[in-house]
Amino acid sequence: MSQTTSLPGDGELLPEANLNGAAAPKDRTKSGATRKRDDRPAESKPNIFQRIALFVRQIVAEMKKVTYPSKEELWTYFLVVIVFVALMMLFTGLVDLGSKELSKLVFG
Repeated sequence: MSQTTSLPGDGELLPEANLNGAAAPKDRTKSGATRKRDDRPAESKPNIFQRIALFVRQIVAEMKKVTYPSKEELWTYFLVVIVFVALMMLFTGLVDLGSKELSKLVFG
């Protein structure tokens, strides 16, 4: 078995790891430091009016993707919400009435 003298990360071969004598693959660690954010190339930023126009275009594009419910579906959703709210009001009222009666029994 042969050994390499360079450190891992230099792009050299690593020490042999397998028994058949084949060399291990090259080390994939980075050889240098990551560049700083300040070193990145300058990006030209569009002016405020171009950014507003892009924002409005994106809003219009998203609104075209919306599927609106039909009148029947809307009426069904409305009824479901009304029934659910009525049931929750009934439940809350019964719990309130029960807790009032329980407190009368406990505290007189």
